[in-house]
Amino acid sequence: MDLAEKKMEQTIVSLQEKLITIRAGRANPAMLNGIMVNYYGAPTPIGSVANITVPEAKQLFIKPYDRSTLKEIEKAINEANIGITPTNNGEIIILTVPDLTEERRRDYVKQAKAIGEEAKVALRNIRQDANNQIKKEEYPEDEEKLYLEEIQELINKYNKIVDEEIRKKEEELMQV
Repeated sequence: MDLAEKKMEQTIVSLQEKLITIRAGRANPAMLNGIMVNYYGAPTPIGSVANITVPEAKQLFIKPYDRSTLKEIEKAINEANIGITPTNNGEIIILTVPDLTEERRRDYVKQAKAIGEEAKVALRNIRQDANNQIKKEEYPEDEEKLYLEEIQELINKYNKIVDEEIRKKEEELMQV
């Protein structure tokens, strides 16, 4: 039971991390999560080779700790295809986040809903595993029914959290 709830909590954390990467027209260092820079032959997260700051709502400054990595960072951002063209001034890389079009906003909402659906599928799989475990334990019938109901209540609770997270992200994305 506790294991199932712990897994469900991890699913929510994972959902929130994925939703952060969907940009809402504002600069956010999390937009660069997952971008790997070729640092002396080893793929390294961009946050490990550079300082990322947000001087304005629409801009990100990426200042490498080692200036020789500037070109590699720029190349990694271009290859990541995040929809923003980096500007290199020789010392820092500037990313200016463009305003989102209505169509782009709707695409991001669809993307957020798909991520939400993935989270719900993960929650259902956790419920299925927990139910199977309960049935395998061969509890008395009334006790088994009680445990199965508790698992169902858990999934209902976490599905509501998923719906709320998606609703908040949709609201954020559609804000002009």
